[in-house]
Amino acid sequence: MLVVFTVAATGANAASDPKYKPFVLASKAAGDKAATVADVSAKLKSAGLDIVGTHSPYPSTTILVVTNDAMKMAAAKSKHGGFGAAQRVSITEHNGEVQVAYTNPRYMAGSYRMNTDLGFAADTMEKALGKVEEYGMKSGMDDDDLRDYHYMMGMEYFTDPHYLSRYKNYNDAIAAVEKGLAAGTMGVSKVYRIDLPGKDESLFGVALNGASDAVGQANDAYLMSEIDFKDVRSSAHLPYEILVAGKKVYSLSARFRIAQSFPDLSMMGDNSFMNIMDSPNDIKAALKAVAGDHWEKLD
Repeated sequence: MLVVFTVAATGANAASDPKYKPFVLASKAAGDKAATVADVSAKLKSAGLDIVGTHSPYPSTTILVVTNDAMKMAAAKSKHGGFGAAQRVSITEHNGEVQVAYTNPRYMAGSYRMNTDLGFAADTMEKALGKVEEYGMKSGMDDDDLRDYHYMMGMEYFTDPHYLSRYKNYNDAIAAVEKGLAAGTMGVSKVYRIDLPGKDESLFGVALNGASDAVGQANDAYLMSEIDFKDVRSSAHLPYEILVAGKKVYSLSARFRIAQSFPDLSMMGDNSFMNIMDSPNDIKAALKAVAGDHWEKLD
């Protein structure tokens, strides 16, 4: 009897674990996109959020990247927590409506293995913009599943980032990335930079506009035209990131970063990973070039 009760209790606890999806739909209605961007911007600022960057990868979409001191402090407490230092808000014109959505902080906290659930950030975002529903996958994932997430066997986890460059120190690494972005190396440009408090770690958001044969799929517009096809758009997948942590420069593998935003994307067929099979290597090549592909000798 005790065994049965224990098993039943364990099952009940597991069943009650909340599940999260990649994005939160804040609103969807007829309207003017430019006016909506202005309205959303005002609401974010009123909620105490700093808009650190704006990205318009194609005419129908504007993405606002936001953070605040609390988010930066929370990110600083985790290894490579800088990847979770910002939230992204998308304003997308589609089928005669304007959709406002944002990344789900709790989903992000789990998939980036942060030492917080970013619940305070979720509350701030919802209070500022509202919440209709979470979306981006059919069934959500609980925190345990998110912390161990990868798309499939052989695919990268969060703990398998690309190591892009190594410099003598943090300042040299930052200078190199800033230089590469300012030059528009391989079509990559800067959207924002966030410096974490109390540690040598900075997150760069980048626009990917690769056009050459070498990095043809390191391109935001191309990528999203292939994988962001559902009625409620997942525009807040963008922009991509580069992380400077100490003297090292990293990016997440696209095979993790894309799957994180599109976990239900099919491997084969229309609108599938097969259609963007060159993107992971093209993105890695472009970001490594931005970082200088420099390898300072180890001490």
